[in-house]
Amino acid sequence: MHFFTPKAIQNLCQQYGLKPSRDYGQNYLLSLEPIEAMLKAAEIKKTDTIVEIGPGFGALTCGLADEAGKVIAFEIEKKIEKYWQEKTKEYPNVEIVWGNVLRMFCHFERGLKADEKSPSDAIDDNGDPPHSFGMTVGEPYKVVANIPYQITSPLIKLFLEDIKNKPELMVLMVQKEVAERICAKPGDMSVLAIAVQYFATPEIIIHVPRHFFYPIPEVDSAVIKITLKKFDKNQEENTKQFFKLVKTGFSSRRKILVKNLLPLVGGGSGLKKLQEIWEKLGYSRTIRAQELSVTDWIKLAQELAQSYPHTKKDEDVV
Repeated sequence: MHFFTPKAIQNLCQQYGLKPSRDYGQNYLLSLEPIEAMLKAAEIKKTDTIVEIGPGFGALTCGLADEAGKVIAFEIEKKIEKYWQEKTKEYPNVEIVWGNVLRMFCHFERGLKADEKSPSDAIDDNGDPPHSFGMTVGEPYKVVANIPYQITSPLIKLFLEDIKNKPELMVLMVQKEVAERICAKPGDMSVLAIAVQYFATPEIIIHVPRHFFYPIPEVDSAVIKITLKKFDKNQEENTKQFFKLVKTGFSSRRKILVKNLLPLVGGGSGLKKLQEIWEKLGYSRTIRAQELSVTDWIKLAQELAQSYPHTKKDEDVV
């Protein structure tokens, strides 16, 4: 496992002509403590395939390679390509995939080969179709990464919603405030918390202060573990309808939930029906969206589906 000092990072950046970029979220880990916590939380076996996003100079990557059978690491900063050409000789079970993971993973799951025409949203940042990489469609894997914080929401959406072959679990370094939002309890819920907790069980593993990174970011961080739930076919079919309800419920956080949901039930004419459902579920008439748990929302969705079975299913999930 590699441990970097600020001076070592500075020297590597200078050697490869790299100036740490906020656009790419390039803040390099200097402490072994969060790396060890991530490796332990991921419960890695020698047979595991690990997907990493943003390996940088490999502080986490090398630890993953020591424990896993295979590491597929997506990196967008091609200035360090020569660095990884040498480093992968030392770690032959590491494959660096150069490009945008948000585009390339969707391309991969569609089963397109490198020389096939790809849809416009599956083109890498240089305008070229991304090459294939060392995984098979449907292969079990885990995601373990110190991710660029600006892609936190789309990355979680990618692995929880957009692709069919979801990971067994994810262990991610994210902004502390985002980790707390994801793991929120009733009273502080949000669409993000509902979305993650609907698909998975999240937990905060360790808080990571900002001085554990170089350059020092403006925010503190946290490691979260997201363990995915198994869904049956019926649950998958109802997912879009469920999140249409949730997004409508959160459309105005200051309003009570009944008022936010009136547009879904025909306006004022549906108020009586909502009040009947509220009484059946034991909800206070003044309850707000952020006060309901995922289980509460599921029960509410089931009641509304029985009363209004023909509502359109036209919303994205996260």
